[in-house]
Amino acid sequence: MKVFGFAGYSGSGKTTLIEQVIPRIVMQGFRVSLIKHAHHGFDIDRPGKDSFRHREAGCMEVLLTSDQRWVLMHELRGAPEPDLFAQLKLLSPCDLVLVEGFKSTPIPKLEVHRPSHGCPLIFPDNANIVAIATDATPGQAIPPALTHLDMNDPDAVTDFILRFTELT
Repeated sequence: MKVFGFAGYSGSGKTTLIEQVIPRIVMQGFRVSLIKHAHHGFDIDRPGKDSFRHREAGCMEVLLTSDQRWVLMHELRGAPEPDLFAQLKLLSPCDLVLVEGFKSTPIPKLEVHRPSHGCPLIFPDNANIVAIATDATPGQAIPPALTHLDMNDPDAVTDFILRFTELT
C-alpha cells in the first residue's frame, strides 16, 4: 500500500480537499482508504444504542455489522495510542491510504495552507512536506523549494499524488 498524508492547521481545508481527491482517484480504478487522526474523546457511537451499552459495560472491542458495512470499535482502556504504522496494519489491502493528521509521522505529506488564516507554514520545520496546496496569491510568501498546487484545483492535486506515489 502506498501512503500519502495531508497536514495543515484546523480550518485550512484538508478535509474538503481530501473529499474532492478521493473520487478522482477511485475513478481511475484505485482502491483508497483513509486514516484520520481525531482529537481525544471523539465518539462515533450514541448513548442508548446496544453497541454503546456493550462498550460502556467494558468490552474491549465491539464489531457492528450489516449487509452494507461493518465497523470495529476498539477501546484503548488506558493503553497508549497506536502509532500510524500499527494502524496501517489494521486496514484491508488497498492501493493508497490517505492520512489526515499525524503531522510528525515520517510519511510524505501535502501541506494545505491558507495564508488568510494567519497560521505559519508547517514547512520547512517538517521535512516530510513534499508540496503545498494553497490559495495564496503571487505576492504572498510561499517557499519556492516545494511544488505549489492550487488547493482549488483537485484534479492537479490528484495528479500530483498519483505521480508522487508512483501509481501512475
